[in-house]
Amino acid sequence: MADLNPISGEIESALDRSQSLLPRILILGGTGEGIELATRLANRKDLRTISSLAGRVREPKRPEGVVRVGGFGGVDGLASYLVKENIRMVVDATHPFAVQISRNAELACGRLGLPLIGFIRPPWVQTKADLWHEVADFREAATLVDRQKGRVFLSIGRQELGSFAVCHGTWFLIRAIEEPTGPLPDLHKTILRRGPFNLDEELQLLRDHSIDRVISKNSGGSATYTKIEAAQLLGIPVVMVKRPVKHAIVTVETLEEVILEINRLVRSN
Repeated sequence: MADLNPISGEIESALDRSQSLLPRILILGGTGEGIELATRLANRKDLRTISSLAGRVREPKRPEGVVRVGGFGGVDGLASYLVKENIRMVVDATHPFAVQISRNAELACGRLGLPLIGFIRPPWVQTKADLWHEVADFREAATLVDRQKGRVFLSIGRQELGSFAVCHGTWFLIRAIEEPTGPLPDLHKTILRRGPFNLDEELQLLRDHSIDRVISKNSGGSATYTKIEAAQLLGIPVVMVKRPVKHAIVTVETLEEVILEINRLVRSN
């Protein structure tokens, strides 16, 4: 019996060969929305889905259905994979800050003439109660907080922590799912926890560590918003890193819009 949640190299054995003419959709995932989309499509009889995860986390949350893990090898590797697996449509449901895979998807799909749906969850919007200082990137955030010193809660994932290795006068509380491997600031404490976290947990964390500033990227969504809400309630300023430009194509902001586009593909098949 085939693995219900296989990894790379087992795609063909996991998909039902008797239904090989059904359109295949590749979901570039790694987000809650990617998992939700895979779940909503898993039991459909008129298509097949493959979810792709980057593999940066050792034990990622795995979507329902067929899963591959790991990179593609740039634009050429992705284009080759799309042809090999007979993919008819790609849905980019990656993180709003995962720029490279989105650009690769645009180039690969453009080369092959495949439809690409770019899903981007709406960003958080500052309210009158928020004390935000928006910055263009992580380096600007590092320069800002190190100039002001203090105790900073750094919750941005592992990929961009190196930007803060230049900070020497600021103490950082770093939260990550797995132990960071790159350079880190001189003064820091690392806690390894996987969210989501409720509001009471975030309030307690900020109080216990006497945090006077939070650094966050504008991820949007509800999964990590509680730290922003906790900072607001405690009157703690937030250094908010703006989103990079992710797509050149028109994007959608709801999974309902994604499914509408998928339905159009299925009807035209």
